[in-house]
Amino acid sequence: MEDLKISKKKPSYPISGKLHDYLTEYKRNIRIPIFYDDLLRFQGSVVVYDKNDIDTLWVRVFYNEFEREDIDLSLKKVYTILHSDGNEKTIPYLNVDSIDFCTFGNSKPFRVKIRNILNDNYTYFYVKTGDASRVYGLELEHMLSPHNLNFLVYKNTLIEEHITGVPGDEFIKNMLKDCNESEKAQIAKEFVKFNERCLIRLLGDMRSYNYVIVPTHDFDHVVFKIRAIDFDQQCYEGKFNIYRPQFFKENLKMVELVSEKFKKQSIDQYKLEERSIMAKRLLSYDDRIKELIDCMTNDSISTKENIKQLKSMIYDYTLDLNFKKSKNMGEIVKYTLDFIRRNYENMNTKYL
Repeated sequence: MEDLKISKKKPSYPISGKLHDYLTEYKRNIRIPIFYDDLLRFQGSVVVYDKNDIDTLWVRVFYNEFEREDIDLSLKKVYTILHSDGNEKTIPYLNVDSIDFCTFGNSKPFRVKIRNILNDNYTYFYVKTGDASRVYGLELEHMLSPHNLNFLVYKNTLIEEHITGVPGDEFIKNMLKDCNESEKAQIAKEFVKFNERCLIRLLGDMRSYNYVIVPTHDFDHVVFKIRAIDFDQQCYEGKFNIYRPQFFKENLKMVELVSEKFKKQSIDQYKLEERSIMAKRLLSYDDRIKELIDCMTNDSISTKENIKQLKSMIYDYTLDLNFKKSKNMGEIVKYTLDFIRRNYENMNTKYL
């Protein structure tokens, strides 16, 4: 297993006018009453510990009494815009239980807990700085994965809904050993498909704490799915294996599980299944994908060195000359998706 190194700090890329137009067309770009910078004006904080008294790397922040009321009201309005039509009739029944700030990672998000005081149901959403890489990652996840995503962008602020599930590192450490053999085989299959999905759409840095395991009860068994939760490293790095979760040491247990459960033929079968499913999604979102890729090919979201390194490594992997001609990360993604679509259409032509 490689010792993969992520760039120490990926720069935040501004959201271009073209991407803003795209987001407006698909109802992602909506005026909201509060900005990321507003939440930075907290007066104090305390460390948030988990149930085992381990530092979570989140701090709970506090605001002075003159600002807290306005901030709470604005966050409640954001919640209604994100989860409904912005109707403010429900605001009297909402409470902002906590605002947490993460000191770890590039995005430094705020996590807001909103509770319905009538029934104590609660949910979270995140407030982050608007970054083009992250927006492209969220949109590609929405269209090319099995999971829809809900997010909003306004100027330099990004609002993301919370993705529920057990953090991958916690699941591997505390829960995987208690799964039965059938469940382990299913998790191994999902990891193969997740690995392939990340590779195809160039989503990087899927270490175990950047995805969640989602268990769902189905009749007499539990179905497990794997979902990415961090889209900061969307087509930025130059190393090809950054986009393959199997090469991170944090995922070693999952890789060992795949080796234990499957032979190469089965792994190849699941990879082919995932490529075929993604090709079908490409066809379903044809116009929208083309518009998004058009934004990416006219955008700058990586360095020249990373682009040169990645397109060379993908060419070695696919022998597709289009990658050698790629001028930016958007074109690399475009030719990757074209490669998947073309292979799928050629395969189907054989059976006509």
